[in-house]
Amino acid sequence: MATLPIGLTIASSDSGGGAGIQADLKAMQATGIFATSVLVASTAQNTHTVSDVHAFPLTHITAQLDAIAEDLFPDAVKTGMLFSREIVELVAAKVEEHGFHPLVVDPVMISKSGHTLLQDEAITAVKERLLPLATLVTPNAHEAARLADMEHVTTMAEAKEAARRIYALGPAAVLVKGGHLKDGDEAVDVLFDGDVFRVFTAERIDTPHTHGTGCTYASAIAAHLAQNAELPAAVEAAKAYVTDAIRDGLDLGQGHGPTDHFYFLDSRRPTPATD
Repeated sequence: MATLPIGLTIASSDSGGGAGIQADLKAMQATGIFATSVLVASTAQNTHTVSDVHAFPLTHITAQLDAIAEDLFPDAVKTGMLFSREIVELVAAKVEEHGFHPLVVDPVMISKSGHTLLQDEAITAVKERLLPLATLVTPNAHEAARLADMEHVTTMAEAKEAARRIYALGPAAVLVKGGHLKDGDEAVDVLFDGDVFRVFTAERIDTPHTHGTGCTYASAIAAHLAQNAELPAAVEAAKAYVTDAIRDGLDLGQGHGPTDHFYFLDSRRPTPATD
């Protein structure tokens, strides 16, 4: 009987299916592992807006985490939108208690529509409690600026400075995602492990259908780590995967459509009718 490495995502749901827990599960499964989940909140969300967020009771989040640790212990863990200080502190405590490792922290702060997804007090808790436990933290340029206390991160030099500052907060490595950087024609990400900067490049794809790319990228990295890949190789493979998923993005809804997590399954597409 076949077995697979196990991944765990600790995050919130996206009712539109393009980001959050839904994207995490799809990306992990597509990248070759069995995906489990702990839901900390649910959002009322579609391709163009987040209209509501409902956080779950801490006792229920605790029960989920303990249940996974008891029976489906993960080979890698990824966190996403955690919403509140209380949830961040609980998740950090449980990561320590159960020894969850490696840990990829995606510090989701704000939606594409501008809805706040991480309260101000929670950002402080992420910096003080969660980042010191992280194998990797994966902020985009806007999140990196907030974590690094910088006015903005728009150039490669600023991305490297942000990575240095975030590294000083305690994670083992920092990946500043450069999809928003303005000084190049490529999507450039910077990985810093305290000693060496590594740069990963891919084509910058001109498409509005990028909903869930951060969740997808971080989850794919965690999936490769669960399969014993070294961190630089995990980042490189995950970047190739998310680039292809963006390239084949889905024109769904009235806003930012989702990436196609299963772009490689051509057989699922309808066969054109012939005369």
